[in-house]
Amino acid sequence: MTLNHTHNPAARSWLASANTAGCDFPIQNLPFAVFRRKGTQETFRGGVAIGDQVVDLASVAQPGCLDGLAAQAAQACALPALNTFFAMGPAAWQALRHALFAALDSSAEASALQAFRAALVPQSEIEYTVPAHIGDYTDFYTSIHHAANISKLVRPDNPITPNFQWLPIAYHGRSSSIGVSGQAFRRPMGQAMPPGATAPVFGPCARLDYELELGAFIGRGNVLGEHISLDEADSHVFGLCLLNDWSARDIQFWEMAPLGPFHAKNFATTLSPWIVTLEALAPYRQAWDRPAADPQPLPYLESAGNREQGAFDIQLEVWLESNQLRARGEGPSQLSRTSFRHQYWSVAQMVAHHTAGGCNLQPGDLLGSGTISGPTDAEAGAMIELTSAGQHPVTLKNGEQRGFLQDGDAVILRGWCEKPGHARIGFGECRGDILPALQR
Repeated sequence: MTLNHTHNPAARSWLASANTAGCDFPIQNLPFAVFRRKGTQETFRGGVAIGDQVVDLASVAQPGCLDGLAAQAAQACALPALNTFFAMGPAAWQALRHALFAALDSSAEASALQAFRAALVPQSEIEYTVPAHIGDYTDFYTSIHHAANISKLVRPDNPITPNFQWLPIAYHGRSSSIGVSGQAFRRPMGQAMPPGATAPVFGPCARLDYELELGAFIGRGNVLGEHISLDEADSHVFGLCLLNDWSARDIQFWEMAPLGPFHAKNFATTLSPWIVTLEALAPYRQAWDRPAADPQPLPYLESAGNREQGAFDIQLEVWLESNQLRARGEGPSQLSRTSFRHQYWSVAQMVAHHTAGGCNLQPGDLLGSGTISGPTDAEAGAMIELTSAGQHPVTLKNGEQRGFLQDGDAVILRGWCEKPGHARIGFGECRGDILPALQR
């Protein structure tokens, strides 16, 4: 993916809030979401973030605002979900993004400026919904650092499973419980085997955890029985969002013998509302590498293009806000920070492997990256790693301690890209709040 005029760090918008230092949504970003005004029964529709505002794409889809393919794409975005827009493919995605860039640029013509000013809605006045109808959700397991940390806790005498270094491991998750940032969910109930017990018990999860992940929304799908090659994979991914794959660890360790997680994962998954396009992320692509001593990918997971720019340097943070911190107005406490560049498998490899057996991905399908952990202890992407399964609790800035999450806690994920000579590209935030279990 090559750079173009929309990546010019000197570009400025006529909207002043888009030009402020540290802004997540400058004109070089233009991420997509689905929204409506709070407290109304308006139809949800697509929007694009710019500064502290949202461009209402249903408004700019009206005749006279945009032309050609960009106009058709805006009309598709005026629907309550972005699936139709996703299915239009990269040419339409780029046409709309470039048309919006031109209209929001400081050099925009007066007619465009007038029409787009009228289409702005303050982000403080809107609410979001999941941006697409997610027909299928697949969660991967692609961080070797996370895998190693978990293996030490669960199987101290056994290394990482041998297949991890040969294929991007995944399981199919539950799409119906996926929510958008601000999601509040109940602590799940389930079976667990207490230490030293001979029979399981049923009750509220005692070891509730988060997982720091990114989500990849599929744009164009593929025909059943055909596969997407590694070099074609990027053209099938619309963009990335933040994703929290909440996990009930005590339930998970009991039920994952021999199959994958069930109750431990299906109760909630939280997304950030904004999807950052792969085009906006182009300046932050990096070489993807595999240590020479490790097994090298099989041919269908190997290409020069993936080696050259398969990784993304996306900075990621996890924050926790307890009831006490919230009541005192002290703000959340940071738990960890890492980068997506450390992942053992790339987004393109996930897509290529997903379809290698003939599985047909569809527009709006969601792929989770799996927990994102870096090489140091401070870069762990889950509390089970940070606390050694609760044995060494983390201390919040007000002195509270956590081995696992408590009722009333809120977990906040944040992500952005930033480096000299390029515009900051932000993801906003992904927040989820934990409610007490609903017991029978």
